[in-house]
Amino acid sequence: MEEKSFFDKVYEVAQLIPHGRVTSYGAIAKYLGAARSARMVGWAMNNSHTKDVPAHRVVNRVGLLTGKHHFDGTNLMQQLLENEGVEVVDNQIVEFQKYFWDPSKELPSYY
Repeated sequence: MEEKSFFDKVYEVAQLIPHGRVTSYGAIAKYLGAARSARMVGWAMNNSHTKDVPAHRVVNRVGLLTGKHHFDGTNLMQQLLENEGVEVVDNQIVEFQKYFWDPSKELPSYY
């Protein structure tokens, strides 16, 4: 059986983020056993446009919409989050911890 790529593993985790919740690049990396690979998770999100991945639900560690310039239009990432009930002001999720979903706590151990 073929080993999944890191990007494919990232996409699998991202697809599990519940509607109306968000996680961080670093939280996904940590869950996959690659805690220092948050930037790689960001690259995966940037390359996810052809896949069914809710990339708008992945933000930086303090809730900033750092990947928003990779979405079509100027405010699409924010609009998608707001459509799910997540409040965003000045490119930052309001009450970030309220919406934060930690795959290491919510999913069975990856390894």
